[in-house]
Amino acid sequence: MISLQANDFELLGLPMGFAVARDALDVRWKELQRQVHPDKFAAQGAAEQRQAMQWSVRINEAYQRLKDPVKRAAYLCELHGAPVQAENNTAMPAAFLMQQMTWREALDETHTEAALDALLDEVQGVRSQCLAQLGQAIDEAGDYAQAVGQVRALMFIDRFAAEVRHRLDKLLD
Repeated sequence: MISLQANDFELLGLPMGFAVARDALDVRWKELQRQVHPDKFAAQGAAEQRQAMQWSVRINEAYQRLKDPVKRAAYLCELHGAPVQAENNTAMPAAFLMQQMTWREALDETHTEAALDALLDEVQGVRSQCLAQLGQAIDEAGDYAQAVGQVRALMFIDRFAAEVRHRLDKLLD
């Protein structure tokens, strides 16, 4: 079996890159979980049960990281020596910050389901563009420094989209 210290792609037997076939990821995760599920080791000793639990946890961590495109991109950047460091580095291009301010103002002034849906659609469109640019930066250009900026932008976008969805949920309650 592969080492617990293997990177997530090696662990799950997937090629390293931003583009990941979700169905292949899901199938591989289920296969590995069946192999190491702690219930399979119930009749074994404590050491084997503990090791099975470690494997199960490690496989789940890798799966959770790789199934989310933003987490996967951040992980790839880190593996290639370009950590995102979102908590320490919040610098963003002026145009992006202006867009964020415009969205925030729109959210503050929006009080209808239709307007919130339209705002969410706009945000999701920008998110899709950022994901496409991220894929190009990583898989085509190998430019992890550029990818870091896209990851940080996507983190902002995802947080804002969650705020819009929360406001929409409150409106519909």
